[in-house]
Amino acid sequence: MSDSVQIKINGNQISVTPLTVVATALANEGITRFRRSVTGKPRAPLCGMGVCFECRVTINGQQNVRSCQVLCEDGMEIVTDD
Repeated sequence: MSDSVQIKINGNQISVTPLTVVATALANEGITRFRRSVTGKPRAPLCGMGVCFECRVTINGQQNVRSCQVLCEDGMEIVTDD
């Protein structure tokens, strides 16, 4: 297993430890707003186990992915609603 995984968050290349959950990688980068509600309110992870759906982001072009349920993979591109 490699010592690190290279991912892009909102266009910025970062390294994370293998087996890091996407929501954790985002939080470690200081990102506090993952998406906006239908009324425009900022949203971020609430439950951390895939029940609340507040942590949804775009991963590799696929929208509305629950970031707390996905492990970072080398080359992954993550976009928040920043």
